Amino acid sequence: MNTFSDSALTAFQLITSLDPALWAIAGRSLGVSAVACVIGCAIGIAVGAFLGVSRFSGRAVVLTVLNTFLALPSVVVGLVIYLLLSRTGPLGFLGWLFSFKAMVLAQVVLVVPVAAALSRQVVEDVDTAHGEQWRSLGAGHLVRCVLLAWNERFALLTVVVACFGRAISEVGAVMIVGGNIEGFTRVMTTAIALETSKGDLPLALALGMVLLAIVGCLNMLLSLFRHWQDRHQASMPTSLRGWVA
Repeated sequence: MNTFSDSALTAFQLITSLDPALWAIAGRSLGVSAVACVIGCAIGIAVGAFLGVSRFSGRAVVLTVLNTFLALPSVVVGLVIYLLLSRTGPLGFLGWLFSFKAMVLAQVVLVVPVAAALSRQVVEDVDTAHGEQWRSLGAGHLVRCVLLAWNERFALLTVVVACFGRAISEVGAVMIVGGNIEGFTRVMTTAIALETSKGDLPLALALGMVLLAIVGCLNMLLSLFRHWQDRHQASMPTSLRGWVA
């Protein structure tokens, strides 16, 4: 057996034996990413839906900035959040540095541009196809935002999954603002980086397996939703398809 197979076998044993240290890190990572994803997607989808139905001067500049933020380096976000939350920073009075809240804040900053850019494209496409119907009925921007976002809720679920993947796989920002403190702010990605540098490859590999399993389960759940949506819409009258799923 070689190093990889030995590490993989030990990693599998750590997972199946419900190793407390491993599952504590996994649970903390899920908690941080889930909270950040909920907050970031709520903000991002609202902004994206507004941009999808709105036409205003300077919109092209806003979209360019938004698309640029899609490639925002996580270490830069971590550095900015660190400066804001540091003792001498403008938000230092909150005392969030090296805490769960600081990691959530960093991941929210990373998630919002992704949610906004992807949901903007989804809502804009359906507004181009069906928005005229609602405009002729006198629906304003807010009503169209809500109706179009609801109509495309399953497509937006894909956006949510993408955002969760962005959050839970992020390492640079949470390492800077969380500090990778054992039992407090250590999450899967920071633990993988640390354990690899220490040479504890089985634990690092086990955490990687758990991370992949979580993302895989989310994608399977999304596929089931899509399958259910396709069957549900296929059974509806043609005139109602696309508006009531």
